[in-house]
Amino acid sequence: MIKGKPFVKWAGGKRQIIDKLLKCAPDEFNTYYEPFVGGGAFLFELSPKNAVINDYNKELMNVYECIKDSDKFDKMCKELNNHEANHSEEYYYKIRNLDRDKNKFNKLADYKRAARTIYLNKACFNGLYRVNSKNEFNVPFGKKSKVNTYEGQNLGIICGYLNYNNIKLLSTDFEEAVKDAKKGDFIYFDPPYDSDTSTFNSYTEDGFGKEEQKRLSRVYKKLADKGCYVMLSNHNTKLVNELYKEFNINVIEAKRNINSNGAKRGKVEEVIITNYKNNKVFDE
Repeated sequence: MIKGKPFVKWAGGKRQIIDKLLKCAPDEFNTYYEPFVGGGAFLFELSPKNAVINDYNKELMNVYECIKDSDKFDKMCKELNNHEANHSEEYYYKIRNLDRDKNKFNKLADYKRAARTIYLNKACFNGLYRVNSKNEFNVPFGKKSKVNTYEGQNLGIICGYLNYNNIKLLSTDFEEAVKDAKKGDFIYFDPPYDSDTSTFNSYTEDGFGKEEQKRLSRVYKKLADKGCYVMLSNHNTKLVNELYKEFNINVIEAKRNINSNGAKRGKVEEVIITNYKNNKVFDE
């Protein structure tokens, strides 16, 4: 089966640790939940028949909605072709600044908003998605003279996957997104990462700080108590180790390329935490 791949570059994307995630995943499960779906790398690799995917970033989930709808899909691709044809630094800032006028922006057709999200992601500096306290996209121009915003075949594969399976799309708080999870379901949490120093987490206007990390750990424990299979990725920090000390913590090495400071890109220690044992994981 040909599988889709992420249609945006997303901070913390999981493409390069997919093999480790697959080793940690349960062999069998019922419904799959991914409350921080981002670019969807692990979702597309697993390709479960029943899934609930969510992201608090409404602009991102709007893209998923438009890819799923064949009419909006075609209109979005035409918009993307238009963005590619008109691409320049001046044009980039014109499109970026559309969300400064909230009344006007809220009336934009959803396929136009979806195309804007993808275009900005491909044309901005280093593929970041970052917003300010007013929820306005504020990443500078990426200085590319030409951008390729999408691969038609890949979007077509994703469209087919979303339509031919039972995939529910949400844009809400992560705790709300998993409220219906039952025993035997598999939940994968890939939140904005914790840091012992500072970290990029401005995917939404509210950010994701230490208190949110603590709330997430409480949700994780509730799901574990229900009999769900729960897996979580994060940085290997003191707080994360303390919050999940009763579970299985697997330390891995990952490479991160999204950081405004080039010196901070490179190999980092991450953890994959599960509430179940899996013989495929790593040597004890």
